[in-house]
Amino acid sequence: MFDFDTVIDRRGTHSLKYDFAKLRGKPADVLPLWVADMDFPSPPEVLKVLEERVKHGIFGYSDAADEGYFNALKIWYETRFGWSIELGWMVKTPGVVFAICAAIRSLTNPGDAVLIQQPVYYPFESSVKGNNRRLVVNQLVLKDGHYTMDLEEMERQIAEEKVKLFILCSPHNPVGRVWTREELEAVGDLCLKYGVYIVSDEIHQDFVYPGYTHHVFANIKPEFAEQSIICTAPTKTFNLAGLQISNIFIPNEKIRRAVVKEIRRTGYSQPNVMGLLACQAAYSYGEEWLEGLKKYLSANLSLMRDFINERLPGIKLIEPEGTYLAWLDFRGLGLDDSEINRIMIENARLWLDEGSMFGAGGEGFQRINIACPRIILQQALERIEKAFVLKAVQSW
Repeated sequence: MFDFDTVIDRRGTHSLKYDFAKLRGKPADVLPLWVADMDFPSPPEVLKVLEERVKHGIFGYSDAADEGYFNALKIWYETRFGWSIELGWMVKTPGVVFAICAAIRSLTNPGDAVLIQQPVYYPFESSVKGNNRRLVVNQLVLKDGHYTMDLEEMERQIAEEKVKLFILCSPHNPVGRVWTREELEAVGDLCLKYGVYIVSDEIHQDFVYPGYTHHVFANIKPEFAEQSIICTAPTKTFNLAGLQISNIFIPNEKIRRAVVKEIRRTGYSQPNVMGLLACQAAYSYGEEWLEGLKKYLSANLSLMRDFINERLPGIKLIEPEGTYLAWLDFRGLGLDDSEINRIMIENARLWLDEGSMFGAGGEGFQRINIACPRIILQQALERIEKAFVLKAVQSW
C-alpha cells in the first residue's frame, strides 16, 4: 500500500544528509547513509495536515490548544508499550538532545560526574563535556557478536566517581540492543541505590524487530519513574526531524520543575506549530504506515545480512534488535580506523558514521542507515564490496 521503493531526490532541499558533503570535507558525489533520518516521505495523513495548515497561511505563536495532542500520545503509549502517561508529566522541547542538556544543567553542578555507556550516540559525550560536567564511561561489552552492560564495573564507577546522572540509550544507538526488562531493572536498582538520576533516550522505541520488546524505563518500577526523565519524539518514527518536536515525560514534580526552569532560561517557549500538527497526526493516523515501514526495513536488514555473509568476508553485522541503524564490524579486515575511513570515502564513495565517533569500543566499526529505498542499500553494499573485497583480491 505504501511506496518505500521510489528514490526521491533530496539534494537542494537543505538536507543535512545530502547537501553538506563538501562543507564537511567529503566528495560532492559521495552516497550518504550516515545521519539518522529516512529517505522516505512521512505518512500521507501527516502531509495532508501540514498542507492544510500551509493553506491557512498564518504561522503565529502556537501550542497544543486542546487534549487531542496529548490523547494521541496517551493512546500510542498505552497500546504499544503498556505505559499510562499523565498530561502533567509532559514537557515539549525542540529535540531530545536539547532536553538531555537541560536535564544535565538542572540536576547536576559543574564538575559533577555523568555516566554514559559507549560506544553510544555521540551527542551524549558532547552534551556532558559541553556543560562542564565530568564524563564517566561505562563501556559496553561485546562478546560473540552481542553487547551487554558491565554492571559490576558500573557500580564501582558510580560509587567511586560519585556519579549524579546516567544517560541511558534505549533502544541503543549504534549497537542496536533492545534492553531486556531484567537488564533495565538491574541498572535501575543500581541508580536507586546510589541516588543517580536517569535520563532515558527512547527515541528509537518504535523500531524493534520481531522477537524483542521495548520496555519504557519509567514503567519498570514506580520508583524508577520517580527518578527518571523519559525522552521521546515522533521524529525518528515518522521522519519528522526537521520539524523539531519532542515529548519529554517527567513524573517527579520536583525534577520536572527544575528541568522546566532550566528550559525557560534558554529562552525557549512555544514549539514549532508544524511539529505539533505533524506529531498529533502521526500518532493518530500513522500506525499502518509505520507497520508497513517496519516490514520494509526488516527486508532491507535481510538483504544486508545475506550480502555480508555471502560477499563481504572480514566484515560482520552486529545483529540489531532495534533501530534502523546497522553496526558493522570491519576489524576482520586488519585495517586501522584511518584506512577504513579513507577507503570508505575515496574508493567506495560512501559516507557512513565512523565507529570511533561513538567513543570507547567504536574503533573498527561503521554505522550505516538502512532506512532508504532498497536499490540504494544494494548500491551501497556493492560499493563496499568493490572497495574492500574485490580490490583486495585484485592486489594479491
